[in-house]
Amino acid sequence: MPELPEVETVMRGLRPSMEGAVIARADVNRPDLRWPFPDRMAERLSGRRVMSMRRRSKYILADLDSGETLLIHLGMSGRMTVSGDPLGQFVHDHPAQEKHDHVVFHMDNGARVTFNDPRRFGAMDLLETATAETHKLLAVLGPEPLGNDFHEQHLIAAFKGRRTPVKSALLDQGIIAGLGNIYVCEALFRAGISPRRETGRISAARVATLVPIIREVLQDAIAAGGSSLKDFRQANGELGYFQHTFDVYGREGHPCRRAECGGIVSRITQSGRSSFYCGKCQR
Repeated sequence: MPELPEVETVMRGLRPSMEGAVIARADVNRPDLRWPFPDRMAERLSGRRVMSMRRRSKYILADLDSGETLLIHLGMSGRMTVSGDPLGQFVHDHPAQEKHDHVVFHMDNGARVTFNDPRRFGAMDLLETATAETHKLLAVLGPEPLGNDFHEQHLIAAFKGRRTPVKSALLDQGIIAGLGNIYVCEALFRAGISPRRETGRISAARVATLVPIIREVLQDAIAAGGSSLKDFRQANGELGYFQHTFDVYGREGHPCRRAECGGIVSRITQSGRSSFYCGKCQR
């Protein structure tokens, strides 16, 4: 599942072709993905100008001049790619339509934006822009880890007195929005904290160090275009590259990257997900 850096990378890749441009025509080639598309989605999108594009957690949001916002979730295998971009940042020729091109936006600037999703776990919805934050998918989200509302006091208060393993707490979207398995593993390694440790037994000083480390990991991943493990592609079709610099994720049995450590990366299962960590230097 794409995490915050991958979604941010895609959103930034779509902006040059979509933001400020008009969706001349929207083709909706099936009635649903993970859930049914909203009524008359193609009609409600066609002819609308994209006023701004943003990201909330793992969702891409496109605010339209109609007062509605298009919500997009990539799911497990969804890709949004651009062709024919007049700015010359993408492939100029439009490729032939593929079987799983479920939604296609024909922009008035000549660009074509295609949502392809073989497994159909992605989703789209149309929300009222003025009340978008109250939508059931967005209302439950905690602060953005790269925003001002995510700070040391917030995380200390969220962890205080809880017996939840820190790995599970950091995956809780109500505590922090957008974090997923990969980047939690990487952040805990950089912080030297075991994923097994209970949140309430981590000192406030150590919890505070997690805030800049989480931001650093996410910013490094965004700069690398995200991580491509299976299906993820950027909007220009290229792979992300952060997976080449993983410290622990997917490195079970390999030596710890801290030269002075000498430990070996282990994998355990927590809440049905793999946690990778060095048991020697993560306490």
